[in-house]
Amino acid sequence: MTVSIKIILSGFVRRTENTDALKEAIKATGATLTRKGRSRNWLLQADSNQVRKITALVYESDETSWLWLVKKINAERPELNRDELRVIAKRNPTMTINQLVSLTGCTLFDARIVLDELEWE
Repeated sequence: MTVSIKIILSGFVRRTENTDALKEAIKATGATLTRKGRSRNWLLQADSNQVRKITALVYESDETSWLWLVKKINAERPELNRDELRVIAKRNPTMTINQLVSLTGCTLFDARIVLDELEWE
């Protein structure tokens, strides 16, 4: 059920400081980061776990210039349906509504429905 997403990063090198460290950190998650030809555009290919790891490492770093990457990822990330949310919530039965919303980016309404369904199973 791991769906790979592709995100085009325009001006990746120009927008980030300490770019080599960011590239190495992204590749350490298992994601693929490639340059598209000779342009300034880069292509990030990652599954949901890798995206989660990339987001965490950006927030843990001291580089404020890397935050645009998280904004770009969140804008391009596909929304999860309720079945996918249910799978995530089943993996962690003590997960709260706020944790599910912050982890997946789903709506509060969807998170409540999924957790209520799991509670009544």
